[in-house]
Amino acid sequence: MSVNTSDYVIETEDLCLRYKGKLALNHLSLRLPSGGIHAFVGANGAGKSSLFRVLLGFEPAGGGSARVLGNDCATLTPEMRGRIGFVNEEHTLPGWMRVQDLMRMQQRHYEGAGRGAANLRWNGERYDEVLSHFNVLPAQRVGELSRGERAGLNLALALAQSPELLILDEPTLGLDVVAKRAFLEALLQSSIDDASTIVYCSHQMDEIERVADNLVILERGSLRYMSGPDDFCGRVQLWVAEFPFKTPEVRKLAGVLQVQQLDGLTHIVTFDQQDGAAFEARLKLLGARRVQAMPLGLDRAVNAFLSHGHAGARRAA
Repeated sequence: MSVNTSDYVIETEDLCLRYKGKLALNHLSLRLPSGGIHAFVGANGAGKSSLFRVLLGFEPAGGGSARVLGNDCATLTPEMRGRIGFVNEEHTLPGWMRVQDLMRMQQRHYEGAGRGAANLRWNGERYDEVLSHFNVLPAQRVGELSRGERAGLNLALALAQSPELLILDEPTLGLDVVAKRAFLEALLQSSIDDASTIVYCSHQMDEIERVADNLVILERGSLRYMSGPDDFCGRVQLWVAEFPFKTPEVRKLAGVLQVQQLDGLTHIVTFDQQDGAAFEARLKLLGARRVQAMPLGLDRAVNAFLSHGHAGARRAA
């Protein structure tokens, strides 16, 4: 049971971090409520991994503040770290160890005598349940496992420690379809059964659509947007217009994120165009012969949103 009084598992205020001379985190202010699965998305270099390094205490911030589970990330104690699980894309585990020995080592760490009730957190049933989704035998050496099997073992070990916060950084990268499905099924079942808050980072929008309760979009180290995925998609609209002559400069219209020419038609993606009739009328005033509006899936909606941000950055540079 968490002892912090905050309703947020992650809190940052004007958080800054320079990495290899670049501003990886740019005055990032973020408050992530406890519970559910929070999906972080953004282009490469958006600051996701940099944020996780600061939150886990791997790297000190260059400015601002960061707290996790109510505690300053710069002064995390071993007991505090034990309340946080972390799985990254590498799934780095000691290859020379047998699966059963690695499990027992982790189990002893979380059931160590004299460490206090707060550390008696190992959940053997959860470990067995998660690992059952994968073809992993206790006597196998970790080095003999496939990438997907290592990912499953890593997730089983992380969830068995009963973390209050579980951070997953591109955990399915490089996995085949079968291994990815097994990983997501195990994760979803655990999120239903446990009280953990899960932070899930991925470039795969099909995964995000399946698992996420909350969508967090980062861009160039800053928070651009946060809401439920369905709420976000509800604010993004695709308009398909037919202009009989040269297409006018529709990019200058308010709320336009992206404009593409496909098969002689102009595809326009907008954000927060709540008065659809007025926008359609503007397109017809510009010469559109026909206009059709339709919803967008999460993949294209996020792509258009981020592409617009990159285009704005290039114009400002």
